[in-house]
Amino acid sequence: MSKIDFTEAPLGVHSIDHFTLVVPDLAEEVKFLTAFGLGVETRADRLLLRTVGSNHVWGQILPGEKKKLAYVSMACYEGELEGIREQVAAAGGAFEAHHPAGSGDGFWFRDPDGILFQVKVGAKTQPDQKTAMPDLSIPSNVRGAPARSKAPLARPTRMSHMALFTSNVTRSLDFHIRALGVRLADRSGEIIAFTYGRHGSDHHLLAFLSGGGPGLHHSSWDVPSVEDCGRANTQLRAAGYDRHWGPGRHVLGSNYFNYVKDKFGQWWEASAHIDYIEKDADWTIANFADEDSLYLWGPDMPEEFPVNVEL
Repeated sequence: MSKIDFTEAPLGVHSIDHFTLVVPDLAEEVKFLTAFGLGVETRADRLLLRTVGSNHVWGQILPGEKKKLAYVSMACYEGELEGIREQVAAAGGAFEAHHPAGSGDGFWFRDPDGILFQVKVGAKTQPDQKTAMPDLSIPSNVRGAPARSKAPLARPTRMSHMALFTSNVTRSLDFHIRALGVRLADRSGEIIAFTYGRHGSDHHLLAFLSGGGPGLHHSSWDVPSVEDCGRANTQLRAAGYDRHWGPGRHVLGSNYFNYVKDKFGQWWEASAHIDYIEKDADWTIANFADEDSLYLWGPDMPEEFPVNVEL
């Protein structure tokens, strides 16, 4: 393990507010996202994604020629918006006028890979503490598992993080640490790096994955337990989506996972019990070897998993 030093900004975003993705067929994506366990509101020109028990719109899906990340919207506290704008300018962000797909709040810029970001004042959607995972130990004389036909659907409760493809992991880290004020959690050389929010955050907020250029590798959605990762696998296979990686457990972040690929090459992750880094915690950064960076246990990673289909 080794410590990696970057110039830290004085201010920082606290959450991802939402993201917008383009896909060729909205009707097909409704089918997939419903099987994934999200609430999908269909409008004339887009889909709005919510989780169970929440009115927050975590994502928008727009129609387009091919799958493509449109933008990522980050949220900050009201008193820090102008300071973060200055950080983005100092880091070399390319500002843009109001983006027509967004609300117009805050400000817009592109990072060194050309990915469009919005920063605006918004509610903190990252948790303020780690959520306990339900105890799965079963006492004697009790039937522990329900009948398969009676098992509830796995349903995400919130979005946890996003993993973005980049042409240069270190360059992306340096920019976003200086511009958005995120902090490095862990990395694996030039393969992948994970950043978290300084105000209390999951181990991942924005991850950067080597992919030859910009794109969205996956969005990650928190589910209550490892049991839900397994049920997500089963329910999506039953709906006809058979390209998975998982269930398994990561090393970086320690979360249990199940990834599934939609019909347009986009990966979606059900994630449980990810590491949590409290505000002002003394977190030790690790730089893992490639063979240790992806998973502790689980099936072999599919060959198509790290491929940037947006290129």
